Amino acid sequence: MSNRAQAEVDLSAIAANVRHLLKHAGVPVMAVVKADAYGHGLIPVAQTALSAGAQWLGVALLEEALALRNSGISAPILSWLVPPGSDYSSAIQADIDLAVPSLAIFEEILSAGRSALKRPRIHIEVDTGMTRGGFLDEWDSFLDLLSKERAGVQVIGFFSHFARADEPGVLQNAIQLKRFIEMSDDLNRIDVEPEIHHLSNSAAALMDASSHFDLVRIGIATYGLTPDLKHLGSSQSLGLRPAMTLKAKLHVVKDVHAGTPVGYGATSTTSSDTKLGVVAIGYADGIPRAAQNAGVFVNGRRAPILGRVSMDQFVVELGKDSTAKAGDWVIIFGPGDEGEYTADDWGSASSSINYEVVTRIGPRVPRIYTSTTE
Repeated sequence: MSNRAQAEVDLSAIAANVRHLLKHAGVPVMAVVKADAYGHGLIPVAQTALSAGAQWLGVALLEEALALRNSGISAPILSWLVPPGSDYSSAIQADIDLAVPSLAIFEEILSAGRSALKRPRIHIEVDTGMTRGGFLDEWDSFLDLLSKERAGVQVIGFFSHFARADEPGVLQNAIQLKRFIEMSDDLNRIDVEPEIHHLSNSAAALMDASSHFDLVRIGIATYGLTPDLKHLGSSQSLGLRPAMTLKAKLHVVKDVHAGTPVGYGATSTTSSDTKLGVVAIGYADGIPRAAQNAGVFVNGRRAPILGRVSMDQFVVELGKDSTAKAGDWVIIFGPGDEGEYTADDWGSASSSINYEVVTRIGPRVPRIYTSTTE
């Protein structure tokens, strides 16, 4: 156990989430474990997700994919943010699937495959309306080149990404779905038939069966967090269990008088005689500096932030009658079962989202793995 702060990750919650999403999706799932598994730990989460029934793993970076392979994981892995100049040869040798979103990347992957004397496994990425990654203006040129070079690659997948799946019923979702089907038909016309088609993220996996195709990619929902609190509801209402509980110790507890300024800039002042606690974690560990209206949970009560979050610590108001003392552990966020703040609360408090709250928890905070719920 850390002497200062720790993020406890309930692997059984992750397993339960994967099983729930598999049942809901009705098709195989790709557990997205990019960004150190959204801050939860790449290898432990990947192994847990696969054991729970996920058939694929998805990452952004090639380094993440290679780390999974080096850990002994043999399941299919897709890496979709591998820009020109990357070590495509290593990916090809390790049987890592690569996203192809542009002519430049396709040409480099083809060249690497020739040098390796091995056909690269590719997933063709198309831009159906996100206007981010994927073929758009180069689509016709790509089809021409692919028709000539199809023997040089294994076309494993065809995929795109929703921009607004967390807003069910929005017209853009239907437009993207239609465009996805049309671009898939374009491939069929040159006699290219990918093995799998995938479009759905967590939100679409939960809310839009028409977009599930052959595989769904589950990211934030794997970790028990709602893709969008406003439009889709809470984790609990979606049948998900938040997996991370962030804890830290009270470094100092002190009595102060009414009218006492607190923190950098003296942006807050105590309104009455009270007791303050200094929490031994700060923005260097990923606590949002801008956070207001969040805090910690200690001795069955919420204690709100007072003043600005500092690099290594922040101050909370414990209340005049608090029995908390230096050295006590406090919960910064957790599942919310006992009334503690959640990652959703912290996201709202910092004008952000739960995704950012969990992924930004830094390497100074050790991950402690537990298995306590089913």
